[in-house]
Amino acid sequence: LLITGILLAAGTVAIAIVEWDNPGTIGNMPWYDKIMNAMFQSVTVRTAGFAAVDQGMLTEAGKAVSVCLMIVGGSSGSTAGGMKTTILAVLFANAIATFKRRESPQIFGRRIDSDVVKNAATILMMYLTLFICGGVIISVIEGIPVGTCLFETASAVGTVGLTLGITSQLGIVSQITNLSFGIM
Repeated sequence: LLITGILLAAGTVAIAIVEWDNPGTIGNMPWYDKIMNAMFQSVTVRTAGFAAVDQGMLTEAGKAVSVCLMIVGGSSGSTAGGMKTTILAVLFANAIATFKRRESPQIFGRRIDSDVVKNAATILMMYLTLFICGGVIISVIEGIPVGTCLFETASAVGTVGLTLGITSQLGIVSQITNLSFGIM
């Protein structure tokens, strides 16, 4: 719950900052609608894939924030995709333990076993590899900017369902790449 709250708040703030003056997304809205739509974007890219704003009109920074949230995804036990908030929590706890020179990470006073940390690191590497390789493959095949392809691949890997509007224009090899990386 803590990580979900942090991601919701941080995602809302980040999206509001980078999209605040963008007339293609939230720039022309009253301030309260900007906040609500930034919050909705922060939630939807991690779970349902509904779009309140045109994803193709996001700034490059807005796309980057969305991609990061898509890779994380939802919490364990949910139907949301992504690597899961619990994996992120374990990785953050491990980083903090490393910085503090502790032998093992802890969350709320409970020690996290090294096997759990290894599994979390493996899952992160799997998601990053699928995400980056898929985006680069599609970019090379289609001649589309890699940032756009990474958004599409993050959406597939995280089973989000959002698009910048290029999915229907992709060739069969790129569609199979995106589909198979989303299934893995």
